[in-house]
Amino acid sequence: MKLIHTSNAPEAIGPYSQGVIVNNMFYSSGQIALTPEGNLAGDDVATQTHQVFANLKAVLEEAGASLDTVIKTTVFLKDMDDFPEVNEIYGGYFETHKPARSCVEVSKLPKDVKIEIEVIALVK
Repeated sequence: MKLIHTSNAPEAIGPYSQGVIVNNMFYSSGQIALTPEGNLAGDDVATQTHQVFANLKAVLEEAGASLDTVIKTTVFLKDMDDFPEVNEIYGGYFETHKPARSCVEVSKLPKDVKIEIEVIALVK
């Protein structure tokens, strides 16, 4: 196993890694809408979703992967009423490549954010 860490995404807020590579597979921890400096990126779901993708791109790059090599995503939403807006933004990041996806509503997320996304990807 190889633990992944980049300063281009927020530090883990608990006893876990930003991600782990096993063989040629990358497993990310859930990324929330914190900037690399640890500040919350906006209070609306659109701003938070874009920050989550910035964080995912950073940890994927550090792992030698990219959004194009993502196999599976899991999206956690604080409010499923945000799904249409999140889905539209999500589609902008996965225009031609469409990984498998699960999306669930949860009662609360770390730092009281509106969205968290984790990914599984192939390492190039």
